[in-house]
Amino acid sequence: MSVEPPRRPPAEPVPPAVQQTVRELVDVSPVLGELGRRFTAAGFQVHLVGGSVRDALLAAGSTGAEPARPVGDLDLTTDARPEQTLEVLRGWASSTWNTGIAFGTVGAEVRGERVEVTTFRADRYDRESRNPEVAWGSSLVDDLARRDFTVNAMAVSLGPDRAVTDPFGGLGDLLARRLRTPGAAVDSFADDPLRMLRAVRFVAQLGLTPDDEVVAAMTSLAPELGRITAERVQHEFSRTLLNPAPRAALELFVGTGLADVVLPELSALRMEIDEHHQHKDVYSHSLTVLDQAIELEVADPDAGSPDLVLRLAALLHDIGKPATRRHEARGRVSFHHHEVVGAKLVRKRLTALKYPKDVVEAVSRLTFLHLRFHGYGSGEWTDSAVRRYVTDAGELLPRLHKLVRSDSTTRNRKRAAALSATYDSLVQRIAELAEAEDLSRIRPDLDGNRIMELLGIGPGPEVGQAWRFLKDLRLERGPLEPEEAEAELLTWWRSRT
Repeated sequence: MSVEPPRRPPAEPVPPAVQQTVRELVDVSPVLGELGRRFTAAGFQVHLVGGSVRDALLAAGSTGAEPARPVGDLDLTTDARPEQTLEVLRGWASSTWNTGIAFGTVGAEVRGERVEVTTFRADRYDRESRNPEVAWGSSLVDDLARRDFTVNAMAVSLGPDRAVTDPFGGLGDLLARRLRTPGAAVDSFADDPLRMLRAVRFVAQLGLTPDDEVVAAMTSLAPELGRITAERVQHEFSRTLLNPAPRAALELFVGTGLADVVLPELSALRMEIDEHHQHKDVYSHSLTVLDQAIELEVADPDAGSPDLVLRLAALLHDIGKPATRRHEARGRVSFHHHEVVGAKLVRKRLTALKYPKDVVEAVSRLTFLHLRFHGYGSGEWTDSAVRRYVTDAGELLPRLHKLVRSDSTTRNRKRAAALSATYDSLVQRIAELAEAEDLSRIRPDLDGNRIMELLGIGPGPEVGQAWRFLKDLRLERGPLEPEEAEAELLTWWRSRT
């Protein structure tokens, strides 16, 4: 049975003041003015579309500021066919490229500015892949109708009139911070399921709230996300996570069932009650840890921000809890060794999402280490414990500091203060010990050549075993004089035979 698409109310006219704001956006880039004149002289339309128009209106609406120079590639649409676009650009652009010409897109660079000009399209989708059957269109409105959201379906002409076209009410949605699709949301998302992840990202990036129709369509079509490649899913998810406040977007991601398809370990956390009974569930706790980790990241002038590794670790550090949940006496719940299980799950999931190997290993390592601090009691840190903590963390130590501090989400102020003070004491102990010895590069006191010479053996696994014994000795007792290290090695060697 066919479903009648929702009727869209006619878009309100674009106010003259807003039209002037968008016209000024064109004028801040001389390249756009020149390009408009070239297309007009050749008898073609050309319009600025997409994020540049949206962001200019958003900035003007929220701050009253004049439009800033657009950042990144400028997206344009035209009634010219790709070969005609190339002819218009010939002799003017310093370079052109046609890697997207099969989809109607011609790229060009002019005086350091990059533009992408795409022919009006009226694509059709088979709804088995997300690759459209490309069809050229003849109408700007039809071209805008195929776009993902109304806030991206606005255009400004580069012709003499600088007319603003907003057929689907994108401006009103932008001012109301509302996320809608130009047509029926179910049709838009069925055509291209990646748009559902873009909806999630726009909640974080633009502070928009999806309307009920969009949420309902995302929920019903969530399984369709399985049609999207892991690389594209990872790209959109990472872009969401790197925004200043991604929590609401992640709640939409989980609440609509999208996470069930591509990151089910996150959804599973909603069912697990935190062992301290201070939070609604481990899922809520994990989102709070992420919020707090972002605050520490932004406040640290020595850290790169945004930090994808830290944010992934903060969000996923407890994903081992569902598999390790045990009910104990007196209604207690335990999650013994969830850091070990979680590290394995992190590695498996992030690998499946095609994250770079260094990101996978770093997030897995942080997940494995995030409980280490709690294993040392209330602050009785020996030199050996400090060395092992620093050595195991390696270059991830600054991130581990932030993750452990963020993991304290108790509402008990006295307990929170005690945990913070205990961690402060650990950081102080690390600093004190670092002044006495090089903690950044702890190695055995004897190298491989000396080990072989002393034990009278050649290269082989026994050298590695001896090296690891000396490394453990170094971690336990600190730097040793060569004579002392040699004596300990010989004693160890004799005890093996």
